[in-house]
Amino acid sequence: MIYKQIIKRLESMANPVNVAGMARFGINPHNTLGISVTDLRKIAKEVGKDHGLAQQLWRSGIHEARILATLVDVPQMVTEAQMEEWVKDFDSWDVCDSCCMNLFRKTDYAYNKACEWGEREEEFIKRAGFALMATLAVHDKKADDGVFQSLLSIIEREAGDERNYVKKAVNWALRQIGKRNRRCNSLAVEAAERIEKAGLKSGRWIARDALRELRDRKVLGRLKG
Repeated sequence: MIYKQIIKRLESMANPVNVAGMARFGINPHNTLGISVTDLRKIAKEVGKDHGLAQQLWRSGIHEARILATLVDVPQMVTEAQMEEWVKDFDSWDVCDSCCMNLFRKTDYAYNKACEWGEREEEFIKRAGFALMATLAVHDKKADDGVFQSLLSIIEREAGDERNYVKKAVNWALRQIGKRNRRCNSLAVEAAERIEKAGLKSGRWIARDALRELRDRKVLGRLKG
């Protein structure tokens, strides 16, 4: 019953003007209602955590229902099979990133999937790998620097991918790893320099954009260790 109530609520909040605006930012307008993430977070807070409901919301195929699913699911109950099933459904960068930030990074499989997906060919699956790297770099404060040094090798290897949604995620991961601490900053700068020297078009953009931030005095001043 609660699933049907939520779907009706979402449909009542539909805003075609917002959908058009979202499309201009590269968000897939198919099955999209135009509801803000702020409003989805309010609904998620009201509903609470519910693994079964999350599965129903995801299977609806509705853009906002899937983002809501990432907010109400229980990370400890997410299986590797579920992650593989959901990642195949990614058809928009915001659903991809929301799922990685809100849910997948909190699972026991996060690092393995970051490595696996970062080497996959499918555009949004590959983006998910680097989105996971970026969000883990920000949120997993206890992780050893060596873990991120290994991820940097994948970033270097895949920096030649010209696809917009991939290269932006590669850049995002590189920058976030480089902002963890002084050591990670040095490692990320060295990786970016190698990427730039490789001479690939997308790699040059990824590296130069990242280096501007990673060498910034204010950024360096905030880093510890």
